[in-house]
Amino acid sequence: MNLRFSEADEAFRREVRAWLDANLVGEFTALRGRGGSGDLEGALEGRRAWERILARAGWTCLGWPREHGGRGLSLSQEVIFNEEYARARAPGRLGHIGEGLLGPTLIALGTEEQRRRFLPPIARAEELWCQGYSEPNAGSDLGSVRCRAEREGDEWVITGQKVWTSLASISDWCFLLCRTDPKAPKHEGLSYLLVPMRQPGIEIVPIRQITGTAEFAEVFFEGARTPVEHVVGGVNGGWKVAMATLAFERGASTLGQQMAFQGELTRVIEAARANGAARDPIFRQRLADAWIGLRIMRLNALRTLTALKGGNELSRAAMINKLYWATWHRKLGKLAVDVLGAASEVLPEGSDALDELQRLFLWTRADTIYAGTNQIQRNIIGERALGLPREPRAAEGTKR
Repeated sequence: MNLRFSEADEAFRREVRAWLDANLVGEFTALRGRGGSGDLEGALEGRRAWERILARAGWTCLGWPREHGGRGLSLSQEVIFNEEYARARAPGRLGHIGEGLLGPTLIALGTEEQRRRFLPPIARAEELWCQGYSEPNAGSDLGSVRCRAEREGDEWVITGQKVWTSLASISDWCFLLCRTDPKAPKHEGLSYLLVPMRQPGIEIVPIRQITGTAEFAEVFFEGARTPVEHVVGGVNGGWKVAMATLAFERGASTLGQQMAFQGELTRVIEAARANGAARDPIFRQRLADAWIGLRIMRLNALRTLTALKGGNELSRAAMINKLYWATWHRKLGKLAVDVLGAASEVLPEGSDALDELQRLFLWTRADTIYAGTNQIQRNIIGERALGLPREPRAAEGTKR
């Protein structure tokens, strides 16, 4: 496991830090800290402008090959950028889904025509993307999706529903996992389509959460259309493509996420010092445990990323990541409101919105549910990492 960055990497870190310091000023100063957990829809217009600033300066698509509009930087440099970006409290990235998920998928599995059409607008921050995976009865069990697409001439016609679609209301395109062969086994009859969001036949219904925000939405498709050439990985080859996209989620941004966690922990510690909770030995121990947990998280991420440099397959050790960070983050949210005490139950004076620590608590209630529940994560660890027998499925005749 490599715990150190090279001198060239550290020089790159200084470059990133200097650029962020020089550009997160003026109209963009107010964007610091916006767009994070529970605030994904915050300051949208300013963040759109910020995305264009990043693109013009060459700070988007850092790991993409140069021939596809990226900078071809190393994994270490991608990690450094994400760390410094989080350290500066720069605004949450609106282009993350296109840049971090769809782009690498098209580079690996798309056609040359698809790469020419879709990659440049992502790199220039001109088109935003959302992910059409989860459905009301197909969340953790993604192979059970029912949204279907039928071919009519030169187009796919799409009917069905998706849910928990992040930022659907501002997205230009959606990569959509849907069923194109209802007679095939559930993982074999799926296709991965690229669908324009601004067309008749698509209804977006925001989902209001306990944070008061609505960054997620239900999306209803009733005869929406996309050209037949907008299928990635071939008709009925969508499962492989969808799994490749999910693998890209576990990449260089993970240490940046942890830097954001560090910022949240720092603000919890500051609150404890301000109201005297830090003098309580129980709170001191809980704060220390949170600090230790975050360091363990970082060491495991470095171990995972070191192994990833040898190829694109995540190691078995990487399979604990989501379970670990989600549980840790949920505990941090609980610690935050415990530190605040009674003040956590009322809005800040003179405000009609939650403060950062209140929002942290409410948002982290969902961490152990989305992107695979803790129970599903344990199944993955048991079956794929440890090689234990597969859990009996109800369809196999086993009573629960």
